[in-house]
Amino acid sequence: MRNTDVPTVKSFGHEWAHYSQAEDELSDADRAEQFDSYFHIFPWDTLPDGCTGADVGCGSGRWATLVAPRVHRLFAADPAPEAVAVAQRNLAKHSNVEVIHAEADALPFKSGELDFAYCLGVLHHIPDTAGALSSIVDKLKPGAPLLLYLYYSLDNRPAWYRAVWRVTDVGRLVISRLPFAAQRLVTTLIAATVYWPLARAGAVLDRLGIMPRAWPLAWYADKGFYVMRTDSHDRFCTPLEKRFSRAEITKMMTQSGLGEIRFSDRTPHWVAVGRRKPTSGELRGGGMRQAP
Repeated sequence: MRNTDVPTVKSFGHEWAHYSQAEDELSDADRAEQFDSYFHIFPWDTLPDGCTGADVGCGSGRWATLVAPRVHRLFAADPAPEAVAVAQRNLAKHSNVEVIHAEADALPFKSGELDFAYCLGVLHHIPDTAGALSSIVDKLKPGAPLLLYLYYSLDNRPAWYRAVWRVTDVGRLVISRLPFAAQRLVTTLIAATVYWPLARAGAVLDRLGIMPRAWPLAWYADKGFYVMRTDSHDRFCTPLEKRFSRAEITKMMTQSGLGEIRFSDRTPHWVAVGRRKPTSGELRGGGMRQAP
């Protein structure tokens, strides 16, 4: 059985076809700031010369555009044909990137082939999250890092915040079943009437030094409206969405074969990085690649 939710894959294909994150749409400042919010804990300095890695669930290729100049070779994989087409256009100038049509747990690599991988905002949209994670980890060399982002279960938020989220999730269940044109209209209105006002109010409060820690949508305080519109669509139009606590993510990462697990203390939550532990056979055979 395929470990894929077909309606969700189609949903993301439509999303990236209309919100392509191209250079003339997503500003350089917003792209760089978002990239840093995920990758600031990634151990770039330990990657070997000539490293090869994978962007698992690359979507529009928005992160691969900034990863490509830092590595020797990068494979950008996505299960949605529309996303693959968008990523190919966005990454055309990067000769060291190959965009491939592949699912997270069916990557066309040998076991232990990759020097690194990252999978951001993907596995919480897959039926068997733990199984897909284990499959990705299997493709890593011993000691190779994996950067992971999974939606959090609001485990570090107050009760009122979780209650508000439950209401919005009912909205997601309704909106995700609408025709695509209606989805775009509704989520643009949400971005304009909810995301933008709360984000800009948060920016003012932050400048005054009085923004509450749990201020809703505080992450968007310095983001442009294009980011808000894209993320509003992403949040409310996805048929399958799961959320995990930090403890649950740690358990899945450990069981998949990752060690040296570190979590980011910034939003978005939860971003974590771990390294593939060597198997007993690799230890006996001296197959452990030491990080520089």
